[in-house]
Amino acid sequence: MLAAQIIRAQGIEVLGIFFATPFFGPSRATKSARSIDLPLKIVDITDLHLQMIKAPKHGMGKHMNPCIDCHALMCKVARQMMEKEGASFVITGEVLGQRPMSQNRRGLELVARDSGLGGLLLRPLSAKHLPLTIPEEKGWVDREKLLDIEGRSRKIQMQLAKTLGIKDYPSPAGGCLLTDEVFSRRLKDLLSDDHVSREQIELLKLGRHFRLTQRAKVVVGRNEKENKAIKVLTRPEDILFSCQSVPGPTVLLSGEYDMDLLKVVAEITAAYSDSKVSELVAVRAISDGQETILWVNTPDKSRFHHLMI
Repeated sequence: MLAAQIIRAQGIEVLGIFFATPFFGPSRATKSARSIDLPLKIVDITDLHLQMIKAPKHGMGKHMNPCIDCHALMCKVARQMMEKEGASFVITGEVLGQRPMSQNRRGLELVARDSGLGGLLLRPLSAKHLPLTIPEEKGWVDREKLLDIEGRSRKIQMQLAKTLGIKDYPSPAGGCLLTDEVFSRRLKDLLSDDHVSREQIELLKLGRHFRLTQRAKVVVGRNEKENKAIKVLTRPEDILFSCQSVPGPTVLLSGEYDMDLLKVVAEITAAYSDSKVSELVAVRAISDGQETILWVNTPDKSRFHHLMI
């Protein structure tokens, strides 16, 4: 928001671009753009992002966050959009030193290089600490009106927002699921499969996850809302489990299975239901419209903790 307003103050038209994936959605960006009357285009880069995340050139952060490669990918797509949009250069809101991995001097240089933008990538908030860019050299942008923010503190940005009349802005923390420890663990497990669907990625945001075998995985809903979401994300090849006579979770089994594994999933379904330990419970398994009833004695849920992802 700040970078856009600084550039617009010089009489330059700015188009906001949000790059969407299952790991970060556009809701906050949409609200922010609307609050400063900034035109916004949402571009889905899920397929490209998944290819990149499997083998990021510059590695991961603390979890499954390949921040340098992610920034470079977004800037690369922005570069490819420039001619169509009639744009002359690209700006970002990055600040030198704000993020230890991706916004140090080397990280910023790598993003400019790997994206192919080079000198056409301008960071208005830290421009005076960085090499001269093409927009500055050609006089499209007045360098003297750009800023010299550096470091992890956001006090200067907050004061600038106040000066510019920006009152409603998102918290700088969060927003990317790839920085979340539990989600990252689930994603790493999922990416061990050859083919990953968007439904499977969305499921990572829900319930409890269990890896039963190398080729079989279970997701257990934690409440009614998650149970409904799991049903929506079920693929034809998946199997849904639920208790027939007691309240309990919707449980999804994906992958390869045999009758022994079906019984294990039925036991997991009973264990996380309202039935008592050792109580005999009927569990319904539905696959492609076909229903099977499995009778199991409810085990203690601790029996399955070692399988949890």
